[in-house]
Order: sequence, then structure tokens, then C-alpha cells
Amino acid sequence: MKLFNKSRNWLAIVALSWAVIACSSKLDADNAPTSQDASAVSQSMDIYKSPSCGCCANWVSHIEAADFSVAVHHPSDLNKLKDNKGILPRYQSCHTAINQEGYVFEGHIPADVIKRFLANPPANALGLAVPGMPVGSPGMEMSDRYDEYDVLLLGKDGSSTVFEHIAKKQPSAVDPI
Repeated sequence: MKLFNKSRNWLAIVALSWAVIACSSKLDADNAPTSQDASAVSQSMDIYKSPSCGCCANWVSHIEAADFSVAVHHPSDLNKLKDNKGILPRYQSCHTAINQEGYVFEGHIPADVIKRFLANPPANALGLAVPGMPVGSPGMEMSDRYDEYDVLLLGKDGSSTVFEHIAKKQPSAVDPI
């Protein structure tokens, strides 16, 4: 009988141990960040622009319509901010966005291109840029007018390569100018 009680006690301890392990694993999984939480963090950005820039405001609307959370800032020296972030003059446009991970998004970049970049950022990437203000890019809509343009991948070393070529007008939540 004593052997049976010892075996039963041992089985109870093993069962209780397994229950504790299983429950703690479940709690850890419940508290771990989900991919949705991670994407929410990466889709939050600060946007720096001139307070009087209409196309910048239109681009902000485009980004917000794509479920990015934004905070808009109007720095007194936007060019200094661009220089401090490593955005060379040849890549600059009228506004700069910086996400929580520190990636920069310069100019009228389509939101879906930013999302593709954030899903798998290349090593040593500074961010993306659309230099200038291409007609038909998000925020620069002008009726049926449209110019093809490149979204450049900026390297931390100052280099750039074409990340994506935009050959046709992208859908936008902003009414044409």
C-alpha cells in the first residue's frame, strides 16, 4: 500500500509540474508581441514638413489612409534635419518621415512600397526616397497627368539603388489637385 501511495504522489507531482509548464508557456505566448503588434510599431512615424506645403499634407493623408499612425512636425530647419539623418541633397524632396526603427522615407513614396520595405528591410538600409516631386505620385496627383518614377533604396553609406520602379499611377485616398 505504501508503494502505491508513493507512486500516486509521484504521479501527482509529475502531472502538476506538466500543468505548471503548460500554463506558463501559454502565458508567455499570450504576452509575446504578435506580428500585428510588430507591424503597428513599424507603421508609426514622425513626418517633418513645412506648415504651408499642400502636397505634403496630401501625402500625410495618403499615409494615414494606409493605416500608418503619424505625428506631424514643422521644424524651423528642415534641411538640417535631412542632413542630420544622412539624406544627401540629390535624394531630397519636400518632406521627411522617420519610423520608430529610424528608417527614413523621403518624399512622395507610395504607402504600399513603404510597407514592403518594412516587411523585410535590407541590411545597411537608411530608408527610401523619391527625389523631387513626380507628378502623379501620392500627394502630387494632378488629374490624369502622371510621370513614371523610381523609389530609391538609400544605403547608410550614401549609395542608392532602385528599390521599385513605379510605372503606373497608384491608387490614392487623396482627391486630385
